[in-house]
Amino acid sequence: MNIHTNEALGLDLKNRPDISYIANLIKPGERVLDLGCGYGELMLILKNKGVRVQGIEKDDKCIIQCVKKSLYVHHGDIDDGLKHHLDHSFDFVILNQTIQQTLNPGDIIKECLRIGKQVIIVFPNFSHWQIRTSILISGKTPVTDLMPFHWYDTPNLHYLSGKDFEDFCEFERIKILHRAFFNRTRQIKLFPNLFATLALFVIRA
Repeated sequence: MNIHTNEALGLDLKNRPDISYIANLIKPGERVLDLGCGYGELMLILKNKGVRVQGIEKDDKCIIQCVKKSLYVHHGDIDDGLKHHLDHSFDFVILNQTIQQTLNPGDIIKECLRIGKQVIIVFPNFSHWQIRTSILISGKTPVTDLMPFHWYDTPNLHYLSGKDFEDFCEFERIKILHRAFFNRTRQIKLFPNLFATLALFVIRA
């Protein structure tokens, strides 16, 4: 199956290298919880790969689209807690561009580490050179392709970089198993904290 284009599933993932990367990390038969699953693109790929995947989403429009794809989605807000899930009840818990929109990201990450054997976290890298330059020149909160919102209408509550997240993991003694960085079309390996627009970490307690 060509995960990058996935024409058979009606998905165009040319601008989502993070989804292809995640899909390759997870094996058929594994149990996955996708928190803030959006329209269910990743879930659909994983389901067709034979992964036992379910999601949690608070946006009604997203849930409707997931249901149309016959995906198993709960309506809920992860800021309300994940206590109803048992310890290590999933092989992977995924937070794909979700964590920066939560009220208490540190607490949510700890909960994810409790219920998942491994946790995959993807977030916009706020130290990308275009963001740094925009702030330096304009003196205003940047509006970019990755973060196309103004300060008054953005769903993002927290802005962090890859290095910020590594510092958090070191402080909380969380083990980083993998890290990968991306721009819109490919993986970035040279100076990723400067040139990557997305940062991906696989962690465990």
